[in-house]
Amino acid sequence: MSIWSPESDDRKYFSRESILESDFQLKKCHAEAEAGAADAQAVLGDCYQYGWFVKKDYARAVEWYEKAAAQGNAAAQRSLGWCWKQGKGVGPSEEKAAYWYTKAAEGGDADAQHNLGVCYDYGQGVERNQVKAAELYRKAAEQGHEWSQNNLGIFYKHGYGGLEKDYKKAVEWFTKSAEQGFSDAQYSLGSCYYEGQGIAQDFGKAVEWFRKAAEQGDLLALNHLGVCYEEGKGVEQDWDRAIAFYTQSAEKGNRTAQYNLAICYYYGDGVEQDYEKAFTWFQKSAEQNVADAQYQLGICYENGRGVERDERRAVEWYEKAAKQGDTDAEYAMGLCYDQGTGVKQDSTRAAMWYEKAAGQGNANAQYEIGCCFSVGKGVAQDVARGQEWFRKAAEQGNADAQYETALAYNFGRCVEQDDEEAVKWYQKAAEQGHVEAQYNLACCYKKGKGIEQDYDAARKWFEKAAAQDYAEAQYNMGFLYKNGEGVDADSARAAEWYEKAAIQGHADAQNNLGVMYKKGDGVERDPVQAVKWYSQAAAQGHMQAQLNLGIAYITGVGAEQDDIRAAMWFSYAAVQGSETAQYNLGLCYETGRGVEQDIDEAAEWYEKAAEQGNVKAQAALERLGY
Repeated sequence: MSIWSPESDDRKYFSRESILESDFQLKKCHAEAEAGAADAQAVLGDCYQYGWFVKKDYARAVEWYEKAAAQGNAAAQRSLGWCWKQGKGVGPSEEKAAYWYTKAAEGGDADAQHNLGVCYDYGQGVERNQVKAAELYRKAAEQGHEWSQNNLGIFYKHGYGGLEKDYKKAVEWFTKSAEQGFSDAQYSLGSCYYEGQGIAQDFGKAVEWFRKAAEQGDLLALNHLGVCYEEGKGVEQDWDRAIAFYTQSAEKGNRTAQYNLAICYYYGDGVEQDYEKAFTWFQKSAEQNVADAQYQLGICYENGRGVERDERRAVEWYEKAAKQGDTDAEYAMGLCYDQGTGVKQDSTRAAMWYEKAAGQGNANAQYEIGCCFSVGKGVAQDVARGQEWFRKAAEQGNADAQYETALAYNFGRCVEQDDEEAVKWYQKAAEQGHVEAQYNLACCYKKGKGIEQDYDAARKWFEKAAAQDYAEAQYNMGFLYKNGEGVDADSARAAEWYEKAAIQGHADAQNNLGVMYKKGDGVERDPVQAVKWYSQAAAQGHMQAQLNLGIAYITGVGAEQDDIRAAMWFSYAAVQGSETAQYNLGLCYETGRGVEQDIDEAAEWYEKAAEQGNVKAQAALERLGY
């Protein structure tokens, strides 16, 4: 502002714009400044600040700004505020900066209004007050200040400064700023088009604005262009261009682009999989405090991907991410303490981390904390609370939790027993491939429990579980084929399924397969193979297999005849309640085969068998006079 009016003097009016004019004369400006012209003093300060026509000298700039500022020149007041803020020729002092910005803002200087808005926005030199910041941004924005227009858009987008969240108004201000070429606003406007916030979603328009911002070197826009090309949104999918944009932004330090590029190398998306490069970019991003990158860096250390395996370092990075509230990292911390990975095993700390992640909605953590409460691991046992967490996780689609919820309804555990609800949750878990749920669902269909009996559906689910090598399901597949339930009876197929289960140690399957080898049912008759399978089942305490093995030894079919071994296996089965074994053992004691003859002992075993209705035992007792 000049201290002279046009009416009082016809001298040249000096401004920053006048410096660009070909007839600008530094001496003339200096003379005017010395004579007390505030506008000339302000321009002379600019010359010293920016090194225009003179050697750059911040102290001299401050001198001239102070002279002009004292006369109320808003431009000089604002520049003086900048000098105090940056410590150029004076200061630094945020309080002094805010003081001079205030003076200039009151004089209507848009730049000063914006700068003072920033001071109030972040509490620099003044008490933080976003309401005041919003007022100042608006004043500058209405004068066409592109930075303030962008900031006002941000305030409307997020509801800052007492403004009601309003995406449409945000878009209006972003547009005003973007059309003036402000790259931050161009990116913000592109984001609105991308998300459909305040304006109809339009990926093509989003790309246009991202591109404009990217052409000015905006790193966020470069990264988001990479996203667009990766996902084929607004442009044809092009992995090469996506990687190029990510790389350009990442190499200039954008932490999000560094993370995105790392993910591409980690999974081999658009580039050859390279764990070492992935690790490098995760590390750069993690060091800039990106929680997702810190978590992924932990995974790299834990699994030795791109770096030597180091579980302790893995925990360090998981913890950094967890402290930022990253739920995956909180869950990982829980697992580390639960399993003693990289830290000393500590169930209490494991439960603490699980509960933190669970509280933020992490389904896996909800399942794990449910397990903790159910068994009292790291927390006081509380089965009801455990079931609550299982239900939360189940509703988010966690298959293990869905299975636990099904069991709760199946057995009335902390809920009212409800077979139909049990089937519903078994179904959800089964459809996700949960093998135990598939098996239990098959059992429900087979028995008609909670759902209409359907052998075909039972077979379908048994088969799915059996395909995952679930021995109980393989055994049931054998049973269905042997008995023609839901399928045509087929002893050969039955034997195949029994063998699969038998190899995994399923005792019922081992015994049944032994019977089929003894009879030549579905397989070539082979008593030796029968004894082999009887022996494996009998060793597991299988009563019928113990009886069958005893018969093999007493008859010498499939094994060398051995009365002692026969009596031993009969005794094992007899103790478990097999009436046939009890009768056979009684016969051994009566005749002295494999044991010392003892009629009283024989009678005792005959009585046990007779009580179960064994006719031969009853006849034996009559014969012995008991």
